[in-house]
Amino acid sequence: MRLTLRQMEIFLNVVKEGHLTNVAKEMGLSQSAISMSIKELENILGNPLFDRINKKLILNEMGRSFEKEIAPIVKRLRDIEYEFKNTANKGMVRVGASTTIVDYLMPPIICSYMNNYPNVKISLKEGNTQQIVELLKGGKIDVGFIEGIVNDSEIIKEVIGIDELVVVTADRGLNRELFIDTIQDEKWVLREKGSGTREVFLDYIKDKVDNINIFLELGHTESIKSLLLNHNCITCISKIAVRNEIKNGK
Repeated sequence: MRLTLRQMEIFLNVVKEGHLTNVAKEMGLSQSAISMSIKELENILGNPLFDRINKKLILNEMGRSFEKEIAPIVKRLRDIEYEFKNTANKGMVRVGASTTIVDYLMPPIICSYMNNYPNVKISLKEGNTQQIVELLKGGKIDVGFIEGIVNDSEIIKEVIGIDELVVVTADRGLNRELFIDTIQDEKWVLREKGSGTREVFLDYIKDKVDNINIFLELGHTESIKSLLLNHNCITCISKIAVRNEIKNGK
């Protein structure tokens, strides 16, 4: 038979109270259960831990030595139990998200989460779809938010929202209904390879045109928007990224 945490807790309570009746009441056990636990403990150790004097248990030298050894152990185990019971709303969540999501969707979500869980820290890594997938597979993040399509059996996926891609330009001469084959030779500015936005767009038009004139590749949606305002270029980006510009007639 081996020592149990329950036996040690009962022993320490008996040391503190001195009377089995008080310990039984405090722990919600019968007096006989407390007495039996102490006897089992003494049998395991091969020595009495108390002197029985006038129906009172007095800790003897062996008992004092045993108390000295187990008191810090029991305290540490209680601390560990408390610590783990209260970690549900603590710690750090490592999040990865594609550029468009970081810029236009994540800020209010993160603020709301931090208000609801003030003791949880958030680590946010930004990248394109391919980079976020690699971070997730490498254990560098706990969850990822992307726009692109992922065909990887190692990744657990769930659709949580639907976005719309739009073709935009500041060139007023193109401000009319057009077909992709009539603008494929325009100067296209797209996101870099690995971007979900780019992959979805090119996959959509591949059956309609052989290729488009990719004039420049940039790694950030805001950089593309700035370029479009100053040059007669064209792009395809998330509608969320240009909703303010569309609203204001830019």
